[in-house]
Amino acid sequence: MAKFVVTPASQAQREAWVGGAIPEVERVRPGLWSIPVPIPINPLRYVLVYALELPDGVAIVDAGWNTDEAYDALVAGLGVAGYAITDVKGVLVTHIHPDHYGLAGRIRETSGAWIALHPADAGLVRERYDDEAIDSLVERERALLARCGVPPLTLDELAGASMMIRHMVSMARPDRLVEDGEELGLPGWDLRAVWTPGHSPGHLCFFSPSRRLLLSGDHVLAKITPIVAVHPQSGPNPLADYLDSLAAVRKLDADEVLPAHEYRFLELAERVDYVMAHHDARLAEIEQVVGSLDGVTCWDAATRLTWSRPWETIPPFMRRSANNETLAHLVWLEAKGRVRREPGEPDLWRLP
Repeated sequence: MAKFVVTPASQAQREAWVGGAIPEVERVRPGLWSIPVPIPINPLRYVLVYALELPDGVAIVDAGWNTDEAYDALVAGLGVAGYAITDVKGVLVTHIHPDHYGLAGRIRETSGAWIALHPADAGLVRERYDDEAIDSLVERERALLARCGVPPLTLDELAGASMMIRHMVSMARPDRLVEDGEELGLPGWDLRAVWTPGHSPGHLCFFSPSRRLLLSGDHVLAKITPIVAVHPQSGPNPLADYLDSLAAVRKLDADEVLPAHEYRFLELAERVDYVMAHHDARLAEIEQVVGSLDGVTCWDAATRLTWSRPWETIPPFMRRSANNETLAHLVWLEAKGRVRREPGEPDLWRLP
């Protein structure tokens, strides 16, 4: 597949990404700031928090991980823009992954800001982050991985792989639920919510028609594609949801995309087309693997696919993601009648 390279909206931000550095705080437009907040032990390195100026303070889109380093970076970044953490009036969370949601509770404790989520993600908060509920989620993940054919000796390691980042989230129930198409009501902003499930069931983007800006969260990024996976908290066919969501944002009249990682860029429609083509190619590769074997588990299929590095060098947490991403593609193919599943322990996949 021919590679498509987007045009960066900020050359300095792109150079920082390519050079492995943290970019500077930037004034994107009048009243809008980009604040990089570091992510520990993660190749993404930072999340881009966007601060929207209001008459009495700021609202921010996403928050970062709950670490002192991230909190201090957010405070310092707001300071560059001329604000204190106590000036934050609201936190619009694109989705409940730790690098977006983790600091929201701490910010609310300090400033009294409201926290907003889509209802689909709000309904997952307790099971995902409450100490009394998370054991059930781990067990459900373990059962899913067993049906995928994950070897018994690695089941426990993979099922609990995300527990290492559990402490980087301050669990906070949202004060506000934001529905698809809802006008956010922020003074001076015509920001509208766009529900884009796939990466998470309640992922939200935010679109400003007058400024022709799309704050895309993890839904559309400049270089990488977000993880779209089947897991205990996903929808039944998350890849179908994601592709439909891509088609929805492609129609938006946006001159610039402000993602949560990497760097700002132009050419929304072209980037969406490229990501869709990427998934078409992936689906074809998985279908070919299924056809080359007389019954294959999801895990075995994942080990035979092309990844950004050799399978043996992928750490456990990312192997789990790779497996669950493969499962999402298999489920999509199953829904289209291009593969069939033989239920069991583990499930086997074959051509029709």
